[in-house]
Amino acid sequence: MKPPAPRSGSPASSSATPAVPPPRSEPPAQPPAPAPVFPELPWYRRLDALSVTLLLFGLAIFFSLPTLRGSGRDLDYWENARRFLARFFPPDFSVTPQVLTALAETAQIAVLATAGALVLSFPLGLAGARTLSPRWLVTLARLALNVTRTVPSLLWALIAVAIVGANPLAGVLGLTAYSVGYLGKFFSDAFESVDLDVARGLRSIGASRIQAFQHGVWPHARPLIWSYALWMLEYNLRSAAIIGYVGAGGLGVLLHGYQEYHAWDRFCAVLVFILGLVTVLDLLGEWVRRKVTKRAARTPA
Repeated sequence: MKPPAPRSGSPASSSATPAVPPPRSEPPAQPPAPAPVFPELPWYRRLDALSVTLLLFGLAIFFSLPTLRGSGRDLDYWENARRFLARFFPPDFSVTPQVLTALAETAQIAVLATAGALVLSFPLGLAGARTLSPRWLVTLARLALNVTRTVPSLLWALIAVAIVGANPLAGVLGLTAYSVGYLGKFFSDAFESVDLDVARGLRSIGASRIQAFQHGVWPHARPLIWSYALWMLEYNLRSAAIIGYVGAGGLGVLLHGYQEYHAWDRFCAVLVFILGLVTVLDLLGEWVRRKVTKRAARTPA
């Protein structure tokens, strides 16, 4: 007799070899996508504003090189510089009392000129900001600032001496007029760099123009404003030491006298005091900038 066929659930059927599925055929490899082809632009289409500016600046340098031709005489420049600078050392500090008096007067001229320029430059900066003022007012304000910057500080001091005489007041008036041209330009650029979304949002909820400026524009422009003001004060300290050459007071009077009598050692002593004053002001300015920047960062927008 034949043995009975195993049932489907019996061990014999479970030990049977399972059917192996046929191997899958791999899809054919796709060729790599071709690299995108960009149209070749002419060279003048690839130039941007920065490239054009650098190109023009390079051309200006090239065409300015002929001005370095010198006097045409056979001079030993290094020997001339060594012999001239040797007259400055050692500095003659016997003139310290006179220098300190003139230095205090120079600082007073610079402080008053910077303060007056700040008062006059703030409204001019607002008027010259394209984002805050109408176009006609921007044009007038920027034209006035350009005219003011065109005249050098020494010429402004000479004009002031012709009006009020040779005294420190002429130095204050001359440096004030000169500083207005630069601070007004700097302030208008600072106001234009501020994002006006916050100010517009304040106006949309009923804030006045002054309130929108106070809370939406001024907190962001304030660090730049104070930085420019400190820079202008430092600049006016150096300029106040020069305008005395035309009779506008300050250290320039001493420098002019020492130059006339070839007292270069005393001239060097004055320069040392100016260097010390400018260095102290620079360190103070850095400290003030850090404080203002940190306070502005903590102030909520």
